[in-house]
Amino acid sequence: MNSYDGERMSELLESQGMKAVEDAASADLVVLNTCHIREKAAEKVYSQIGRLRRPDGSSPMIALAGCVAQAEGAEVLARTKMVDIVVGPQAYHHLPELIKKAASGKVVDIDMPLESKFDALPERRQVGASAFLTVQEGCDKFCTYCVVPYTRGAEVSRPWSRIVKEAHALVDKGAREITLLGQNVNAWTGEDEVGRNQGLDGLIRALAKIDGLERIRYTTSHPNDMTEGLIEAHGEIDKLMPFLHLPVQSGSNRILKAMNRAHTAESYLTLMYRLKEVRPDIALSGDFIVGFPGESEEDFQATLDLISEVGYSLAFSFAYSPRPGTPAADMDNQIDPEISRERLQRLQALLNQQQFDFNQQTIGRKATVLIERKGKKADQMIGKSPWLQSVIIEAPVAIGDLVEVTLTDAGPNSVKGQWLNQKQLATA
Repeated sequence: MNSYDGERMSELLESQGMKAVEDAASADLVVLNTCHIREKAAEKVYSQIGRLRRPDGSSPMIALAGCVAQAEGAEVLARTKMVDIVVGPQAYHHLPELIKKAASGKVVDIDMPLESKFDALPERRQVGASAFLTVQEGCDKFCTYCVVPYTRGAEVSRPWSRIVKEAHALVDKGAREITLLGQNVNAWTGEDEVGRNQGLDGLIRALAKIDGLERIRYTTSHPNDMTEGLIEAHGEIDKLMPFLHLPVQSGSNRILKAMNRAHTAESYLTLMYRLKEVRPDIALSGDFIVGFPGESEEDFQATLDLISEVGYSLAFSFAYSPRPGTPAADMDNQIDPEISRERLQRLQALLNQQQFDFNQQTIGRKATVLIERKGKKADQMIGKSPWLQSVIIEAPVAIGDLVEVTLTDAGPNSVKGQWLNQKQLATA
């Protein structure tokens, strides 16, 4: 989501006559787009601000955007004098006018206006063979550890017609793959062009009809919004890639209840079994938090057991980080950081082994790879498999090509592919 917001802010500023530069030292304006999910991410912001000071003591105009800006507001200006603009993730479409006001003094805009910021943003430009498209923002789940409902606001779904229009525009500019984004993307709902109520599965079915769009993905989902229609879509829509990121956070029902996750380990596993039933080759990804307040060794073992049962191809894991203003930050039985770190090492060892095993199991498979960038070597190109693996091939292909390969070798973070008979399935 932050990558998408960064692209949109850049496009907005370029529409006002500004030009992106590679070196912050030569910039008139630096926009720092921030995350507030974990304490470490938030603290890095202020270190980065300090590095923007020039040898003569001056600095460019600095706009602090995103969730740190939303959470801390005017406190940012009290903490550092270098920031000129503080703008939240629902107000960044106001950046042009905020820049003008900042010429006369510091400005803060952390409102969550009723009007859609998307209506004020310029037309999308192509940023690569794969493009992000936000369809939903905000969260109503109020997990006890999470700041998203406070920094992104309530769940809001973008209108069907505007999503479809933007998807067409991205494909017209060269996108072969679109990833639908949302804090709870599978909570998206809306009315289609004839007024019928639709969920995310209906939207995906409509986008799959767009000529030139070859691949569809979506992230991030919540188990409670994983409908049967969306599950069935994975078995019925060829363009919907066989990959799903579905965070569970813990395998302990006691901890899940304390997190206010509103699902159980058993209900989550039922979803996993059903997904594998409709799409046997699906690759699964998840999020995990260790060291949540009150987590016992038994609770942690339940998480390891769930991971062993599911078998993940990719996962993100973190030691619990108290966020100010969230209920979990004030809970009793906060876990000693040393215990959390030790548990995180054990959990990541298991997840890393599963990722390596998954990559190894794909050796010998034929796969269609979307070429996205050049590799480190002159003759290397890197793309994504349907299972979101990074695939390295040596072939005279171009960014945006869809090529058929045989996966020949696998490491923990990538696989190698052999281009089949110099045969391209499609070209950009």
